[in-house]
Amino acid sequence: MGHWRNRQPRGNGRDIEMNGMALLVVLGTLAISVFAGWGVVELVFRLARVAPELEQRPTSGGHEATVLQHQPVHVMRGGTWIGILERLSISGAIVAGAPSLIAAVVAIKGLGRWFELQAYPSLTERFIIGTLASYFAASVCGHLGVWVLGQI
Repeated sequence: MGHWRNRQPRGNGRDIEMNGMALLVVLGTLAISVFAGWGVVELVFRLARVAPELEQRPTSGGHEATVLQHQPVHVMRGGTWIGILERLSISGAIVAGAPSLIAAVVAIKGLGRWFELQAYPSLTERFIIGTLASYFAASVCGHLGVWVLGQI
């Protein structure tokens, strides 16, 4: 069982069927990477959530303690689309047999968000958790796609 790109042409019409099937597997892998990755990232965000807000004011020595007002949360713009594109790029690079392209995705995302992360350090944890969950999901989908391609 060789790599799917190294198969020899048979010349009997099976090549068209094989290429069509391979195309379906690649497109399916990319689609699954986008949607499964989205679910994985959301699940990881829920699991990593900080304790819920305090419903009662804390007390200290019989007196209510001062509670500082929460600052508005800054949201990084374009995160959903960036996540979709990064998962497409990572799983696509793996399926194409060019995993070294993943380094470019990591660099582009890190450099693209650098100034925003510097301005709002509280976003760093969410950025790292979301990015790693997204990369993991895309990698798993990409490797599953390569495995399926090897089976046809």
